[in-house]
Formats: sequence, C-alpha cells, structure tokens
Amino acid sequence: MRTTSLTGRTVFVTGANGGLGQELVAGALSRGASKVYAAARTPKTWESPLVEPIHLDLTSAGTVAAAATQAGDVDLLINNAAVAPEGDKITGSIEDVRRVFETNFFGTLQVANAFAPILASRGGGTMLNVISSAAWVSVPTAYGASKAAMWSATNGLRLALQPQGTHVISLLVGMIDTPMSARWDVPKVTAESVADQAYDGIADGALEVLADDETRGLKPQLGTPAEEFYPWIHGLLGSFEA
Repeated sequence: MRTTSLTGRTVFVTGANGGLGQELVAGALSRGASKVYAAARTPKTWESPLVEPIHLDLTSAGTVAAAATQAGDVDLLINNAAVAPEGDKITGSIEDVRRVFETNFFGTLQVANAFAPILASRGGGTMLNVISSAAWVSVPTAYGASKAAMWSATNGLRLALQPQGTHVISLLVGMIDTPMSARWDVPKVTAESVADQAYDGIADGALEVLADDETRGLKPQLGTPAEEFYPWIHGLLGSFEA
C-alpha cells in the first residue's frame, strides 16, 4: 500500500456514509490526506478532526452549489454516491427510472461540473467516478443503464477536462460487500479492497481501475460479437435475479 500517496491532498467523497464511502474516507486518511470532506444527505459525526462532514443531496442543485462553495480547496473528487432501489427494473415506470437517473447520472454529473473549476484552480487535480461493471453487462435495471450513461459521461469528462490538467478515472467493480448489496447472495469483494485499488489507481495515474476478478475478466469480452456476448451474459445474470 502506498500509505503516503495522498500526502497533503484535500479529498471530497460523496456517499460517504455508505459501505464503500466510509472505506474511501478511511483510506484517504491512512494515505496522508490533509482533509477529507465526507458528503452525505445526512452527514454524520466522524472521529478524526481531519474529516469535515458536509451536506450533499445529488438531486438538489442548491446543495451541490453550496458544497462546492464550502469545499473550495478540493484537489481530489470521488463521485461515489448512487442508489440501487429494490425492485428496480428497466421495464418499470418512467418515474422510477427517472429517480435512479436523477442521482446516479444527472446528480453525479452535476457534482463533477460544479467541482471542475475548483480542480482547475488547484492545478488540475483528480476526479474518480465510481461506476459499476453493470455498465458493461447490460443488467435489466435502471441502475445498470444509469451506470452505462455515467461511464460514457466519464470518458467525455476525461477529454473535456484534459486541457485544464484534470485527471479523470473510472472505477468499475461488480458486487461489493455493503448494505446496498445485502439482498444478493453472490460472491462479493470487500469495500476496503476496492478503496485500496482506487487509491493505487490514483497514485499510478490509471484511466480505469477494475477492482475485482469478474470485472477484469469481463473487460476483454466487450469486443465479442453480440450473438455470443449476450447469451454468455444471460447465463451470468441468473445469479442476480431478484
């Protein structure tokens, strides 16, 4: 572990109260961050004086703008917050699908755009967006569709923010052992291991971090003809049916 890879950096983590969010906050501290903004809809108290709780609702433009004003010293933005409602399906009501997109896509993009000028003012900085391997396997959910959209947007942000020196990274992973994934009885990786790999990727200047074996195995299959790829994916998805 590169325990000093974040020495002196100021980190902003969305969804900080969740299983992965808490590990991202802890990992930033263990690697020497000078300050960590822990953003959540309901901020909690943290033991470390280096952690500053901050209110953030991705669906509220007002709280996004207020958070950007409060955290004007950030040079590492981690967009982690997301929702995966129980019963979510792409064939559900448009209202339900829209609610998922409001957080996972529009909310995340709103935060990215709000903090882009701040990162520029800090020498460019780094943006890491937590996506999901669901962006690649076409799970029949609004969550999967929103993550596919955010993966595409992240690639676009990388090009758009390159002139200002901002390094944009995608983190892709399957099932993480957190409360959000508790309803699925499938193999999972620990949130701590994902956070470690995220910070290793930042230290290494990676463009993508593939944080579990399934995702690393999936990436080379993306060039497979659709007639072969989708039957293979259909077999994998049997384990995830509610």
